[in-house]
Amino acid sequence: MTTYTIAFIGLGAMGGQMVRHLMAAGHRLHVYARRPEAAAPFVEQGAKGFATPAQAAADADFVVTNVTTTQDVEAVLLGADGVVHGARPGTVCVDHSTISAEATRRIAARLARQEITLVDAPVSGGPSRAADASLSIMVGAPRDVFDKVRPLLSVLGTTITHVGDVGAGQVAKACNQIVQVINIQGIAEAMLFAARNGVDQDKVIEAISKGLAGSRMLDMMGPKMAHRDFSAGIEARLHDKDFAMILDAVADAGLSLPALSLVKGQLTALMEHGWGHDDTSSLLRVLESQQKLH
Repeated sequence: MTTYTIAFIGLGAMGGQMVRHLMAAGHRLHVYARRPEAAAPFVEQGAKGFATPAQAAADADFVVTNVTTTQDVEAVLLGADGVVHGARPGTVCVDHSTISAEATRRIAARLARQEITLVDAPVSGGPSRAADASLSIMVGAPRDVFDKVRPLLSVLGTTITHVGDVGAGQVAKACNQIVQVINIQGIAEAMLFAARNGVDQDKVIEAISKGLAGSRMLDMMGPKMAHRDFSAGIEARLHDKDFAMILDAVADAGLSLPALSLVKGQLTALMEHGWGHDDTSSLLRVLESQQKLH
């Protein structure tokens, strides 16, 4: 496999795991993080640390970003010290963040003026699947660009889908979040219903998990709720952020998605309870807090 110089921006729970896999594959890593201490472990392992995204991107073949919000992506790619001011023409930027599809297209157009190509490649699977390189990756890019970045993506994930042109990956990720979190809300309601009827929640999960109600989310979230393990797999605040963004896109499209709106309300309540850094299985606790005492 050809090895490249890759500038990686965003070294959190997901990004850090990705950097480890890329370094293990033999690529040369340039890293940038807002907190220098986040970059330090990777520098110790042989990556080069830089003070700004522009500096990290200066001699890179690819730039990879994995940050939290649309505004974060705009800042690291287009801001005063952003990638656009350092990357050379022909550089490909791969964004693994979950952000607005409309903003993605706008950022891509701005980068294109400098002959820099943007690929949106949001991921699903959370830190555990980032750790074992089994992420699902949804890609928006022209076909020839997708073919160029696929070898790198294959280092990070096992399901890599070319969804369409730039922005299509973010649309697919929004669909992923809609299905995923509405499912979690349904599991929470089922677990509360079982408990209030005096039925063992583990037995209910066992009874329904192999039928048509079975899902990966039930397998993950059902036991967490049954055993009141609300430690974060993916922090609920990230789902709240995603649902707010998706609701804006839904409104812009002139759509009404009632389940999406309802679950956003539950996520808002979750945040108000101070559970944003806990797991989204905390939707069960939100439901419990809303019940009238009989």
